[in-house]
Amino acid sequence: MSGSFLRSRSKSCLQKLLERRSIFTIENGVSSSSSSSSLQTVITKQQSRSLYRSPIVFRKIKESGFSSPSTLSSSFCSSTSSSSSAVSTKNGIIGWYLGLIESRPILTKSITSALIYTASDLSSQMLTEATEEPLDSIRTLRMAGYGLLIMGPSLHFWFNFVSKVLPKRDVLTTLKKIFMGQTIYGPIMATVFFSLNAGLQGESGAEIIARLKRDLLPTLKNGLIYWPMCDFITFKFIPVRLQPLVSNSFAYLWTIYLTYMAGLAKAGPSEICED
Repeated sequence: MSGSFLRSRSKSCLQKLLERRSIFTIENGVSSSSSSSSLQTVITKQQSRSLYRSPIVFRKIKESGFSSPSTLSSSFCSSTSSSSSAVSTKNGIIGWYLGLIESRPILTKSITSALIYTASDLSSQMLTEATEEPLDSIRTLRMAGYGLLIMGPSLHFWFNFVSKVLPKRDVLTTLKKIFMGQTIYGPIMATVFFSLNAGLQGESGAEIIARLKRDLLPTLKNGLIYWPMCDFITFKFIPVRLQPLVSNSFAYLWTIYLTYMAGLAKAGPSEICED
């Protein structure tokens, strides 16, 4: 009986020793694997740091124009701020002008027209007059006064009137507006322009009439070539409050021609006698 008891005890002790050995082996394997992975991570980091700090690699990175994250972020912020400031400046100027149109429409449009007529007359003199002759400042003042006192206010009231009579923006309505401009507004304003400019130059009534007979019809014919497309863009696509500005912008080239025609010599005695 004692022999069987000793055999059973030896078997149980042997099993416990085997279990402890297997557990020890598994723990050593896990610890060795984790330690090896940690060691590999440390080695990789050290290699990357040494590679980045090496003079050759640093020179290559510098030559390629790569910047550090802080430099990239600062450059991005500076470019973003500069673009936003440019947009805000643009919006500020446009917003300022639109605010003036809303608060003081006639005065704003009149000053705009005066500036455009001034620029047009200076351009006309530089293009048509001899280079050695000085600029005619009195003629430029006449053109600026015409734009300020007559053209600017008349454009304001004309575009408002047309938009009330023909409020739609379809193609047929736009063509009707163009027809009204070429048959009503254009001839009236051309007559006023030539008559007033001639009167300010000291021409008599007969001379003004002779000038109108000589210059008015060719001007209206040339206007039929230039203005219909400009009026179509203005009436079709531009809001009513901005139509005088767009029309004045188109009028820059046209006014160069008008100031040239107005600067022609007055009608001679033969033309007056024919009347």
